[in-house]
Amino acid sequence: MRIAIPNKGRLQQPTINLLQLTGIKPLSMDERALVIPTNWDGVELIMVRPEDIPYIVESGGADLGITGHDYVVESNTSVVELLKLDFGHAKIALAIPQGWDVKSVNGLPQGIRIATKYYNIAMNYVQGRGLKAKLVRVSGAAEVMPYLGAADAIIDVVSTGTTLKLHGLKVLDFIMETYAVIIAPRDWMKKPTAEELNIVITMAKGVIAAKGKKLIFMNVPDDKLSNVLSVLPAMLAPAITKLCRHDVWEVITVVSDDALPDLVAKVKAYGAKDLVIVNIEKVIE
Repeated sequence: MRIAIPNKGRLQQPTINLLQLTGIKPLSMDERALVIPTNWDGVELIMVRPEDIPYIVESGGADLGITGHDYVVESNTSVVELLKLDFGHAKIALAIPQGWDVKSVNGLPQGIRIATKYYNIAMNYVQGRGLKAKLVRVSGAAEVMPYLGAADAIIDVVSTGTTLKLHGLKVLDFIMETYAVIIAPRDWMKKPTAEELNIVITMAKGVIAAKGKKLIFMNVPDDKLSNVLSVLPAMLAPAITKLCRHDVWEVITVVSDDALPDLVAKVKAYGAKDLVIVNIEKVIE
């Protein structure tokens, strides 16, 4: 099984981190290598440009791919997004020079030149807004094009907006949101690798579900149990086990990071003792 992942950019390291948490670990990370073996038997990582991943997956060159939702939309390929991931969040925006006194898209001059690497997304946008524009196709660094006089505005990905400000630009309109996704061919369930693909997706879901959660163990005296249980959250219900000392129970539950400080204070006040809090690697539902 081959998994296509970004060879560079903001998605690369979070993608590698996700795969390692699922249990898929690269056996080498030579920057020049395009095919990297992993600790999973028969699973290879294919290092390619994130914008090429939808095409590679569609053509069967990879069984799975991890890339941006924006690249999937832009490619118009016959792939399916199997899982939305919790990184790579950004927006595709129309940005204009800061000195322009334009408040909305309707105020833009007809025939405006817009530099973008998102040609299809940009074309659908300008047509949908009834804007007469010339699209200037670039492969990167769109934000410098107005400064060079090669374009008047840009359509590009925006995370913090810092790069736009550095180049004298401001956002006029947000076009779409993007985020990292796991993709596969539309007929992936009919492929010989379907079972392996499903395992990867299940494990990735487990990693995402476990983020921001802790497993908490505590000992609770018998006469304090009902009070402690009354304040405990749980995925289904707390697990309780009577210890060899018959007047004490072990209680186990899952708690979100945000709720943990307040919960610890409450259960301690209600008589819980010997609290042990550990990280959760995966939650498989």
